[in-house]
Amino acid sequence: QVHLVESGGGSVQAGGSLRLSCVASGYTSCNYDMSWYRQAPGKEREFVSAIDINGATSYADSVKGRFTISQHNAVNTLSLQMNSLKPEDTATYYCKIDSTYGGLWCVDPNTWGQGTQVTVSS
Repeated sequence: QVHLVESGGGSVQAGGSLRLSCVASGYTSCNYDMSWYRQAPGKEREFVSAIDINGATSYADSVKGRFTISQHNAVNTLSLQMNSLKPEDTATYYCKIDSTYGGLWCVDPNTWGQGTQVTVSS
């Protein structure tokens, strides 16, 4: 059973934009603190951005000012708007549930999506 589904990845030139989305399955009565991570070939997975159910956000220094995270709780959707993309942003991007607020029918915390590929060419 797939709990988190990412979409929106693709190939763009440097300076371009992409918008990633992540949909959590389950009832809309569930709320989540969520985050985005990325992993480039040969590198460890790294934190990109996070948002909690109150809308508080945090960003890695490398993406601050270029990426914007948002969450639409009513439809359990997490988004990442990525502007001014650089070749070093090339990676597989993963969404993750950090904390779960709701009943036992909600997606467990520490659940990861399957990833979506972002490729930025110079």
